[in-house]
This record gives sequence, structure tokens and C-alpha cells, in this order.
Amino acid sequence: MSNKNDDSRMSSGHETDAALSRRSFMKSSAGVVGGLMVPSIFSLAYAADGDHPAVGNYPAGVQGDTVFVGISVPLTGPYSTEGADEQRGYELAIAQLNAGDSRIKKISPNTKQGVLGKKVVHEVADNETDPNTAVQANTRWIRDKKAMMITGSVSSAVAIACEKLAQREKTPYLACISGSNDTTGKDCQRYGFRSCPFAYNSAKAQAPILADALGKDRKAVYLVPDYTYGHTVYDSMTEFTEALGWKTVGKQLAPLGTSDFSSYLLNIANSDADVMVNIAFGADAANSTKQAKQFGILDKMAYVVPYMSPFLADEVGADIMQDVYGVQDFWWTMADDNQIAKDFVDAFEEKYGDKPRWSAAAAYMQTALWADAVERAGTWYPPAVVKAYEDESVTRDTIYGEAHWRACDHQLVRPIPVVKGKKPADMRNKDDFFEVVGMSGAEEVMPACDHFGCELGPYT
Repeated sequence: MSNKNDDSRMSSGHETDAALSRRSFMKSSAGVVGGLMVPSIFSLAYAADGDHPAVGNYPAGVQGDTVFVGISVPLTGPYSTEGADEQRGYELAIAQLNAGDSRIKKISPNTKQGVLGKKVVHEVADNETDPNTAVQANTRWIRDKKAMMITGSVSSAVAIACEKLAQREKTPYLACISGSNDTTGKDCQRYGFRSCPFAYNSAKAQAPILADALGKDRKAVYLVPDYTYGHTVYDSMTEFTEALGWKTVGKQLAPLGTSDFSSYLLNIANSDADVMVNIAFGADAANSTKQAKQFGILDKMAYVVPYMSPFLADEVGADIMQDVYGVQDFWWTMADDNQIAKDFVDAFEEKYGDKPRWSAAAAYMQTALWADAVERAGTWYPPAVVKAYEDESVTRDTIYGEAHWRACDHQLVRPIPVVKGKKPADMRNKDDFFEVVGMSGAEEVMPACDHFGCELGPYT
């Protein structure tokens, strides 16, 4: 656990949009950035309803004309680039909600201004990709700020720890990036919700495309981060690729935050595989990819990154990423065929000056869908908000296409894009790294509700 002063990880100061440009946060993502929205009176703010018993921070957290949410993201460490981008997505969504922007109303159609008439205010903390640090920050917000929602993650270990806190405190927690099957599986919680793809549905979506593109008689070797995310992505990828004829010939486990992958890559180079599957994420994915290229592995093996980091192509370049397959939560060219995706991409580019990556997209969508659930509940009473999420009769048009929440495990059921890296000569602009080569159906890639042992906890 870090001994740094808590204030060094939290920010409530103002930042200009330029200060949050991709260039600034990719160069200096070790610095904490954030913004506490300065409260102002909403002329039509709803009075806190008193029709329900006290649960969590209800009704104390909704007595005034603002409502507080806590955003805990990694702003230092191996996932810091993704964390800083999540912050941008959250803050775009919050700004649109508070302004009553027509674009976010397409996702949350009952929204007028704010959420149930209350202005959303927030703080951002650096969770350092550490579950204990994340839980500390969220606990402070729940107890001191009367937070009505907490959110943010890149590590599944962080997401799982935060949703367990959310269950104890009866405060909704929205995972942002979390690829482990366990998040909505054996560690699922009544007060936890995830919208992004995860190990099982991403593997099931891409396996047929990989078999068609690379062949069914393939020998695969894996580089696996040694924690819940890496283990479950490995399990699901081997399950679905082996069913189509692939043979798994090796697995190299590397700790999160590894900088020198040479010992693992030497074993991969000597594995007799013809496909390298790299499950590493964030800076670990970028470092291991560059080193695999230096070792000559990528010149001899096909390369698959099944759960692809949002900024991997930016960090290693199109020359390396061409013909590389994987899944992303969202790719910005989906805007070509989806008006809501176009609205998001245009708004993001207007505010920050560049195309969004999927870390920002996931944060934006989680915030919009939370607002939609609260508005449909018509109250801040936490069990009612949870039950609004669980109403499977409600579908929404989203940046991904049509989507709905699954009541049994709180996973968003939505299409999954499979991408392939473009050759540099085929890129239309500097951000045009990928083409979407497949879009899964939503239901067809989901596991059965009891497949990973989810048992949601109580409402109160």
C-alpha cells in the first residue's frame, strides 16, 4: 500500500481541455489530473424524496441540488495512459449530462439536465492500479462526500475490490475496463455493473475470425499477466481456439508491471509456435510487443492481442500492428455506421482535439447508462436504481449498437468489435490504425448466467 499522502492522488482543481489532450496525458500520465465540478444551483433541482428507508448514502447524499460521484483511475503505473483517458470520457459525459446535451439524451432519453435534476459533481483520484488504494479513495468519498456512485478501473483486481466495497456500502460501482470473467462471474455483486467486453465473450467473438484468417491448424503460445484478468483471458482463449483446431503449446506468466520480458520471450521464441497471443495490457502490452519485435518473434509468428489495449497502436506504431488481430470495446470508425457513436466521436474530438480510444468510450457509456438507470428509477434510492438496471425489457441504442443489461450478473449485453491492424499505406489518417473485421451478435457470445458462478448479493 502506498504511503503517499492521500491529497497527492486526488484532484479537485480545474484543467483546460488542452491540458488533457492525448499528447499531454501520454507524455505525463504519471501526474494526477482531474476536476471537481464547481456546484451551482439548478433552478429545477428535485427535492430528495423521502419515500424509502435509509440505504447507503440515501437520502443524505441527495439533500441538496448536487450529487457526488467518485472516479478512481490509475494515473501512475502500467495502466496510467488508459486511466487518464477514462477520466476524459467520464468528464465529457458529466459535462453533457449537466448541460442537458441532446447527444447523451439519445442514450438516456429521460435526462433533462443533470441526473434527476441534480448537477453531477465529481473528484478524481489516482488508484495506482492498486486495489487497496482504490478502496481507500472510494471509502473516503462514500463516507465524507456521500457519494451516490463510484467508478473507474483498468485492472480487474481493482474492479473486483471496488465492487465488493460497493456491495457493503450499498453504493453503485461501475467498472470501466475489467476483462476478467470473475468481475461478473464468481465475484459479481448486486451493486456492481460492467459494460465492456470480458474474457469469455471477447474470445468467443474473435475465435472464428482467427481460425478463418490464420488457419485452424495453428500452434499458439501465450504471454499472460499473472493475475485474474490474464488467467481468465487465457482460459477463454484456449477454450474457444482449441475447439476450432488450435493447439496450445506454451504459457509464460509475467507479473503486472514487468519491464524486461526477455526471459519470457526467449521461451516463446523456442516454443515451436506459429502464433503468439499476448494478453498483456497497457504499458506491459506495449513493452512486450516492442521487445517481441526486437527478438524477431513477430517476423516469424502471427500476432494476436485478444484483449487489446486502447493505446497499443499509438505506442508501438502501425508497422508493428499491421495484420494484428484482437478485440476492443469500441473503435472510432464505428461512427461511420452508428449516429450515436458519431455523436460521441465528434463531441470528444471537439473537446479534446483527437479521436477517442476505448478507455474513454467505456467511461462515457458507463456514465450515460448510469444516468439512464437513475432516471428510469425516478429516485436515488439505491435498490430502486439497481432494479432499474435489472429491467431486461429496456434496451438502449448506444455507441456499440443496441444493448441491454443482464439481470442475472449485471453485464451489458452488446455487440463486440473484432479489429485487424491496417497496413500503414492503407491508413486514412494518423488515427486510422484498425479496420473492424467482425461485429459479434450480442446474445450469442454471452455465457449462461450460472457459467461462472455469479450469485448477486442482497439489495439492502
